[in-house]
Amino acid sequence: MRPWFTNESLAPDTWVISEYRHWEETHCYLLAGEDRALLIDTGLGICNIYEEVRRLTDKPVTAIATHIHWDHIGGHKYFPDFYAHEAELPWLQGRFPLSIETVREMVLDRCDPPEGFDVSQYKMFQGVPTRVLRGGEVLDLGGRRVEALHTPGHSPGHLCFWEADRGELYTGDLIYLDTLFAYYPSTDPEAYLASLERVAALPARRVFPAHHSLEVPPELPARMRDALRQLKREGKLHHGAGVFQYDGWGIWL
Repeated sequence: MRPWFTNESLAPDTWVISEYRHWEETHCYLLAGEDRALLIDTGLGICNIYEEVRRLTDKPVTAIATHIHWDHIGGHKYFPDFYAHEAELPWLQGRFPLSIETVREMVLDRCDPPEGFDVSQYKMFQGVPTRVLRGGEVLDLGGRRVEALHTPGHSPGHLCFWEADRGELYTGDLIYLDTLFAYYPSTDPEAYLASLERVAALPARRVFPAHHSLEVPPELPARMRDALRQLKREGKLHHGAGVFQYDGWGIWL
């Protein structure tokens, strides 16, 4: 049986840790500086991502979430030092807008779980972050600086992470090659466009998504921005407008 996690080196100090046995194929990114490391998202929490991280670095690790959805914070329980955006703090205190029964169904949806996994014991992570973010913070890892960008739309406190020195953008659920979700009540299509306007203006050379294919062309943020601009001109950038498909991606409003 395949291992739950796979990891791939993106650079000598950067790795992607992926969960390909779930249909959403969640990607978490480990960025190591000279002093400490940053783990962007921690996956579903089905297996222990801390053990995987320790195979790659022995530096102190801070976990940071692109957003507080179950498939991005499941492994936070292994990292007492974690950061979160202020807009989603209630979700970390038991007020996530989906029931635990619904979340458990989504955990098992098109999933090849490890032997012995009991979904009835699965819980949404709850906790108090060691640092509350508002967007604009620059995280210094020691010779490596990563900026947290507040990019709402998919969720109120969604964050992207921008490493200007390398031209690398970590986009969470804002940008990936599949159908983007912007139909939940907690999403905001207008804010989604505003966030795409912001990230499309960055001189990104590499774009790293939280789901599905890692081969995201750096021009994709601008293509998505242009598509949502057109939907807005047509009066379709709102909940209930439907699903719109483009070349390699789509959006569900």
